[in-house]
This record gives sequence, structure tokens and C-alpha cells, in this order.
Amino acid sequence: MTDSDELSPRLDALRGDFAPLLLAWQRAEGRHHLPWQNTRDPYRVWLSEIMLQQTQVSTVLGYYQRFLARFPTVRELGAAPADEVMALWAGLGYYSRARNLHRCAQQVCEQHGGEFPRSAELLQTLPGIGRSTAAAIASFCFGERTAILDGNVKRVLSRLLAFEGDLASSAQEKRLWRAAEALLPPAGADMPSYTQGLMDLGAGLCTPRSPQCLLCPVSALCAGRAQGDPTRFPIKTRKLKRGRRENWWLWLEQGGRIWLQQRPSEGVWGGLWTLPLFDDEAALLAQARRLGGGEPEALPRVQHALTHLDWVLHPRRLALAAAHDLAPPGPGQWVARERLADYALPAPLKKLIG
Repeated sequence: MTDSDELSPRLDALRGDFAPLLLAWQRAEGRHHLPWQNTRDPYRVWLSEIMLQQTQVSTVLGYYQRFLARFPTVRELGAAPADEVMALWAGLGYYSRARNLHRCAQQVCEQHGGEFPRSAELLQTLPGIGRSTAAAIASFCFGERTAILDGNVKRVLSRLLAFEGDLASSAQEKRLWRAAEALLPPAGADMPSYTQGLMDLGAGLCTPRSPQCLLCPVSALCAGRAQGDPTRFPIKTRKLKRGRRENWWLWLEQGGRIWLQQRPSEGVWGGLWTLPLFDDEAALLAQARRLGGGEPEALPRVQHALTHLDWVLHPRRLALAAAHDLAPPGPGQWVARERLADYALPAPLKKLIG
């Protein structure tokens, strides 16, 4: 089935009404209080867009303010040591975002003279900026007529159009992209409010399980609602298979210092500092015996849910005497408790160490 025999008539019917209704609603009822709104500074918009990927606004607010306080410009972020960037990001999750954030800032400075490119096409060439993020920056900051299609917007448009395509298919996702482009308002000056309106609608009213159709400004246009069950959309058949991992953590402490190791730059907790990890308890206990610190104290297990993985961690704490001089396992370093804030620690470890 092609766009012309299914979506085109619906899009034609929506073009004159959808954007004006959404714009009027956003300007009267939408969100205007967030710190990254009401600005056309691409650095601030970019920073917020990266932080908001798969993360709630309430979680992002504090991190956003701290990042701006420490790195008020893209040049200062690009010039900062990677470890300092990771330490400030620690706890926000999805750490590849932080690595890409730093690389992107460096590239903006090195290749673009410290100024973000002014088009979505060029923004996509930067690390960590995909098509939808690039469109959001270009729309908010430069008034470019370009469509966003993040998870919330996919849901809004799929319901609006009763889009039957399976979004597990890249071909069907491309069809929805074309539909999103067809619905853009004609004036670039309207793009910031229009883009924000789509985001606000998806975040506040057109929610995954309990959409508030009675409050929706475009409910009269919504084909999904007209069919009686808007929650049937979007359609995506391929489910993410979750894995399970189990490891043992060796918490070594000596004279107010804790032994930390840095994870490889790629993979789970990439670039973060953590306690030594073991695949089984026997290996951890063998290491503890080698260090001669006695039997490690068993602490309650830590259950950590990642996007694709349920991770169970079993902490074992071992206090070493001040005179102890045997080398702890693997490469790492002793870190004084009062300096832990300078290191990028994963959230479960911050909570464990206290």
C-alpha cells in the first residue's frame, strides 16, 4: 500500500486545520516554563535535547542547570577533560550520550568555529545528533521547516492518522516521516511553537496508556480516536528482548579510601568508575583471600534495570588494614571518600557507597 492510496487523503484533510489548532493550543496551554525554552541559543537547546532522550524532564532539570553552571558555552564544554564531563553526567544514564556530547562540542569548536551549523542536514553530521534531534535544534533555533519524529511524536501522528504501518519496519517509519513533513506549518516563524506543541501533546495528553482525548486540541481530527481505540497506535511488533546479567562487586576500603577501576569506553557504564567486578562469587572470594583481609561482608544485592538488561550485582565489602600493601585486583586507583564526587560513578554505586 502506498502513501497515495491511504495517507494522502487524510493528510490533505488535515493540512488546513492541524497546524493552526496545535499552534493555538501550544501558545495558550503548552509548556513555557522549562529553562531551555524561550531561547534560540543552539547550545542550550542541543544540551536539553540530548539530556531528554529517554529521560524524564524532572530528572533532567538539575543536570541541565549544573552543566550550564560548569560549562556555560560549547567552547568550555569542548575544552573540558572527558572525566569531568562524565562525572557531571553520572546518574543520568545512557552514558554514550555523554561521550557523544563531549565529542560533539569538540567538533563544533574544531570544525565550525564554535558555532552550531544552522541546518538540520549539517547538524546530523555531528556526533550523537540524529535526524529528529537535528530537526528539533534547527526548528527551535533557526526556524527551519523540518519535522521531528521522536517516540512521543510517533505516537501522536500514528494516532492522528490511524497509521497502520508497523514501525518495526524502516520502510514504514519512512512513510511516517513523510507524513510528518507534509503536516508542517507553512511559515518558518511558527516552527518553534509547532515543534514544542507536538512534544507537549505527546508528553502531557497523548500518553501511551491513558490518552486524555477530551482535552486534546486536535481530537476532532484524530482518526485513531474516531476508530474507537487510539491506544492501538503506534503499531510496532518487534519487541526488545531483555537480557539478564549477574556479577559480584568487591568493595575494598582502606583508611578512608576506596579502590576504583575505570570501565572500557564502550559498553555498559562505558568510561565510568566502579568497584572491581567478578563473574562469580568464587573468583571474588579467591581475590579477597589473596589480599588477606578476612571474609568479605555480604551486603544486600543491587538490582539495576537498563534498557535492554536486568543486572543483579552482589556487593561484598572488605576493609583492609592501614599497613596492608598488597596490590588490589587489576588496574585502578585508591580514591579518598571526599574526592568521590570528582569521579563518574554509576548511580547504583553512588547509592551503595553513600
